Amino acid sequence: MTELHMGLLAFGGVAVVGVLAYNKWQERKHRQVAEQMLRPTDDDVLLDAASAPEVESGAAEGGEEEYAVLIQRDANGQIIRPGQRREPMLDPEPQAQERLEPVLALDDEPPLEPLRPFLADPEPQPAAPLFAAPPAAVVAPPAPAPTAPEVAVPAYQPAPLGENRTPAVQPELAPWDDPVPVAAPLAASAVPVAATEAEAPRSLMTPALPSFLLSATADYIVALETVDFIPAGQFIESQRDALLRITKRITWVGLNEGSGEWEVMSSSNPQEYRRLRIGVQLADRRGAISDAELSIFHTAMRQLAEEFMAVADLPTRKAALEDAYELDRFCADVDIQIGINVVAVGQLFPGTKIRALAEAAGMALDGDGAFVRRDDDGRVLYTLSHQGQQPFTVEAMKSLSCHGLTFLLDVPRVPNGDRVFNQMSDLARRFADSLHGVVVDDNRQPLTEALLEPIRKQVAQYQGVMAQRGLVAGAPLSLRLFA
Repeated sequence: MTELHMGLLAFGGVAVVGVLAYNKWQERKHRQVAEQMLRPTDDDVLLDAASAPEVESGAAEGGEEEYAVLIQRDANGQIIRPGQRREPMLDPEPQAQERLEPVLALDDEPPLEPLRPFLADPEPQPAAPLFAAPPAAVVAPPAPAPTAPEVAVPAYQPAPLGENRTPAVQPELAPWDDPVPVAAPLAASAVPVAATEAEAPRSLMTPALPSFLLSATADYIVALETVDFIPAGQFIESQRDALLRITKRITWVGLNEGSGEWEVMSSSNPQEYRRLRIGVQLADRRGAISDAELSIFHTAMRQLAEEFMAVADLPTRKAALEDAYELDRFCADVDIQIGINVVAVGQLFPGTKIRALAEAAGMALDGDGAFVRRDDDGRVLYTLSHQGQQPFTVEAMKSLSCHGLTFLLDVPRVPNGDRVFNQMSDLARRFADSLHGVVVDDNRQPLTEALLEPIRKQVAQYQGVMAQRGLVAGAPLSLRLFA
């Protein structure tokens, strides 16, 4: 062990002894302070009552400090002897004093002396009585108020057929204005209903959704409304994978807050929307929507609302399925197509001549391999196709020869079907005359004018049934259902 080690051990021992000694000194010091603070300064009067006379007499001889401690005085300043000590007690019979209730001075001036230092005016004016009763006077009974003359209201009588049932006053409302409900009859002084509707704020009203975009008749519509404006692409891409499993048409429609109109949404459109309507079509020519597909759509819309914290209005699926099956049955009853055939008698029809006749009649070759006749709005009126199901092409028409052509009219998709049928039948006869053929039906029976007239009436009848259901033939809604 070196000298360094020895020195360190000695220094450590001295440090430990010093710490212990310091702790003992601190402990003793705190004990003395505690004894001084807890030492009783006064003697117990009850325990030292026997020695009180001696202490008092000693005080008379010169013990002034103890005399000051032991001598007690009453409320009048008289000395209380040890034998005459009085303990504090409650007065068993307090002196009864008359209770004074605060009263309001009606006739006299209220005392202002206690408040005078706080008043700004050194000489305040006398205050008027708070409740000055007016002098009694004889009051004549009020005259009866004039009453409105009674008007006899005739009992309701239904108007005869053919008369106008429109009320005398009809407020002019925009298509999206809802009628104001009237809970009770209007009094004579009430505001007319027309004026009340005119004052309604139109900015709070949501415009009605156009039926060519979404229709409650043909679509299951979910309404969504978010707090913030969100781009259309985020909405559409959110549930794309789930919605791809649905075979029916899905339409996204958003309210353009700038123009105040509903418009179709697309993922490439940067427009932001807050109010949405998403609809899945209930039926088409493939049939009604299935329960599984409607369930997928319902779940996707609920998840979409949760993702964007939107308020969602989801109709019940059971009622939607019933509407889908009923709509599909109706569409199947009116879904007819009428064809007029032109067949060759001896010589086949050359393709070049068919093309020339079709283009002269205003028909054009489309991508499906048929000649199409359209109206001014671009809607298909009727088509001309190869009877052998071979599509027409520009190159094939040069060397094509066929034995029959078919003119086809799709009744639900054509407006004014009876007139279009007449136009198509006339064109078929011109083709037959030019190509040296004959006009026949599907059973190869010749079609004369007498046989074509019942078909024309049948077309008008079917389209009339559709109109009664709210489906106009050739309208956008009918084009969607019969696609």
